[in-house]
Amino acid sequence: MLLDKIIAKIRKEEFKIDPNIPFMYLLGIIFSRIRGLIRGIFCFRKVVFIGDKTKIKYKKKIFLHGPIAIGANCIIDALSTDGMLCGSNVSIQDNVQILCTGSIRFIGKGIVIDDNVGIGANSFLGCAGGIKIGSDTIIGNYVSFHSESHNYSNKNIPIRLQGVTHRGIIIGKNCWIGAKATILDGVTIGNNCIVAAGAVLTAGLYPDNSLIAGVPAKVKKELYE
Repeated sequence: MLLDKIIAKIRKEEFKIDPNIPFMYLLGIIFSRIRGLIRGIFCFRKVVFIGDKTKIKYKKKIFLHGPIAIGANCIIDALSTDGMLCGSNVSIQDNVQILCTGSIRFIGKGIVIDDNVGIGANSFLGCAGGIKIGSDTIIGNYVSFHSESHNYSNKNIPIRLQGVTHRGIIIGKNCWIGAKATILDGVTIGNNCIVAAGAVLTAGLYPDNSLIAGVPAKVKKELYE
């Protein structure tokens, strides 16, 4: 099928459309993608698909190294020291928020998204302390990243006045982050890991090949023994 070949060429990997998808349904997707491509070319002068009602702020700090797709109703604010760096074949689904600076009191670090990363719908990525997502990682719906944490050691000072930490978040290559997982500041996840749906990961190192689950999350077993 010609469309298969076109998509495969853009993505630089094999791609097959399910033959059971109705033609008119597929046609609607094609027209939506064409509109999104026009928006993307107008905004970035590159092969970028941007969905309806998506807001891009401070685009001069967004650096794209290949085609990406951004869904509808997203908010991407790239104001930060390092900006937003995206590899090739990045997919950002509907209603995702990527905020590189949490407060005008402190400019954030930003985010690096490697090749072939998918970010599920309704996810939130707070990038003040810096986020790095390795290649071929899948992120489910409603996943939240918080690379900033409040200090609270002094009970005589309101927490809101005690400042924050920015240790950052690192996600390895070929990971699967399940729906509604929460990743907090200071987390490092190794390569080839699976994070169970609903898990809450607190600061620390989660080694390669781990199945991570629970609240708070722990390594449950080693994968690929």
